[in-house]
Amino acid sequence: MPESAVEAVFREERGLLLAALVRRFGDLDLAEEVTSEAIEAALVHWPVDGVPPKPGAWLMTTARRKAVDRLRRDQAYAARLAVLQVEADRAAPAPSPDGELPDERLQLFFTCAHPALPAEDRTALTLRCLAGLTTPEVARAFLVPSATMGKRIVRAKNRIRTARIPFRVPDADELPGRLPGVLQVVYSIFTEGYAASSGPDLQRLDLAEEAIRLARILRRLLPAEREVAGLLALMLLVHARHDARTGRDGDLVLLDDQDRTRWDRAMISEGAALVLVALTGGPPGLYGVQAAIAALHDEAPDVAGTDWPQIVGLYDVLRVLAPSPVVELNRAVAVAMRDGPAAGLALLDTLADDPRLQSYAPFPAARGELLSRLGRLPEAAAAYRDALALAGTEPERAHLRRRLTECTSP
Repeated sequence: MPESAVEAVFREERGLLLAALVRRFGDLDLAEEVTSEAIEAALVHWPVDGVPPKPGAWLMTTARRKAVDRLRRDQAYAARLAVLQVEADRAAPAPSPDGELPDERLQLFFTCAHPALPAEDRTALTLRCLAGLTTPEVARAFLVPSATMGKRIVRAKNRIRTARIPFRVPDADELPGRLPGVLQVVYSIFTEGYAASSGPDLQRLDLAEEAIRLARILRRLLPAEREVAGLLALMLLVHARHDARTGRDGDLVLLDDQDRTRWDRAMISEGAALVLVALTGGPPGLYGVQAAIAALHDEAPDVAGTDWPQIVGLYDVLRVLAPSPVVELNRAVAVAMRDGPAAGLALLDTLADDPRLQSYAPFPAARGELLSRLGRLPEAAAAYRDALALAGTEPERAHLRRRLTECTSP
């Protein structure tokens, strides 16, 4: 099996393996350590013996043996070993309404959404440990430096240990209270799949599709929760464009230039139907409003025919529901499409001092685009240089280099 395929197996199996081990042994640090050791063992044995028919089962068996060996050697854990199976049985998940057991990773997402942990800490911990994102990828989701995020994850793990927070699936009446944190985790996984933080590829389709799969399970388990419908709608409507977001050579293709015949119309129809569910029966929610914006993009014949006034209005709602610099950035771009680049640039300039945007590549990239449209090419070039220094993936950098060349060539 090629090295890239082996890496794909590890990426796919790691989350499942870690979730199962946490539920089995009730110790996140132990589960992380033996998961890493099992993968290291696979890197030694698989090139010689070949990849086993069921690589996930091989990794699980290896990790469990290493965990048991470690517990037996460690006297501090010796007394716990005898009762672990009893605790695991007690923490076993209840069947879903349709009789299917929920996904183990999803169980652990709800477990880590414990109210004793600060909201940002528990989301960061879940993304890093259970969703398998790297610390820089999690940091990008929160617009903070990697070092800050690393400290936050360590703090959350220490809090779980010192407060003796149990790793158990919450009761049914606890699920709604923990749902917002779980939705944020699933959406952050999707975001990393839709726009990767780093690497040779613009998208990580495996992550995007995994997030959609988890959202479908949530929708099945909690059909009355409108924000679950909103999140699933949002991801479907955005993911429907994935095939058109890159060219044959993997280069970035902006929304203005995408071939809309390559958009997945069945996915768009499903997402649009879910938008109606998300926006009916009560005040609009965060994901429902974002899904409505995505639906307007997907339903438009082209960029010029997009209902930009309505999109700006929806961003006005969103900035009240969930104020953030990214919302303000996206709203400014929509205003530029409605009222012209000067109006959008004026709004972007009011955000220039926000420290959360100073390491966020889309911000200087958006400024560069609007400055270019206004004919202010030296300023546009400077903005594109700033964006180029921050861009994480090669397709983004290639696009920004082209835009920079266009601004500096005679």
